[in-house]
Amino acid sequence: MAETEGFPLAEPGLWLERVRSTEFPAGRPALFLDRDGTINVDTGYPGDPAEVVLRDGIAPIIEAANQRGIPVVIVTNQSGIARGYFGWDAFARVNGRVLELLAEQNAFVDMVLACAYHQAGKGPLAVADHPMRKPNPGMLLEAGRRLGLDLKRSLIVGDKAADMEAGQRAGLARGWLVDREASTISGLSVSPLRDPTDLEELLAAIRSL
Repeated sequence: MAETEGFPLAEPGLWLERVRSTEFPAGRPALFLDRDGTINVDTGYPGDPAEVVLRDGIAPIIEAANQRGIPVVIVTNQSGIARGYFGWDAFARVNGRVLELLAEQNAFVDMVLACAYHQAGKGPLAVADHPMRKPNPGMLLEAGRRLGLDLKRSLIVGDKAADMEAGQRAGLARGWLVDREASTISGLSVSPLRDPTDLEELLAAIRSL
């Protein structure tokens, strides 16, 4: 993996960071989460760590996966970098703050993947329909290869249809969509994540893995 300006960039528009050194047995399922709007409140192209606020109830979800020995993987589109709103340095600061706030609640992430490619981007980041950008499944598949995951048993939590489609195309069977309705996407069962009852359903699913 090439390092560019000290950041864990696998290529100019792909951040790929192994946050913790925990070794997982091959064939474990993972908990995939989108970041902005799912883990933290979406402020629209977040570039200031001082503005990061976690969504209610998200830390217990991650903590439950930690307790079960389930890898936790963030997969996030970051078109703000491609558009020139901020750079990887700002992303690093914001993401570090997200991880710090989670750790304060005993919740830990194992891997972070971020895709900055976008058709409205500039220079090498101006790529339409890049395989790593959700709804394409590239980030999930890459994490699956690197961690030896059982993607069919893995779960995904997001706030956009693109998150669920990426999960479906990666072979996952279940997803949770923040503040949305239940649905089915070509075999992916999508449950809502809106209230304490939904949260308990997701926690039960994680604990059953």
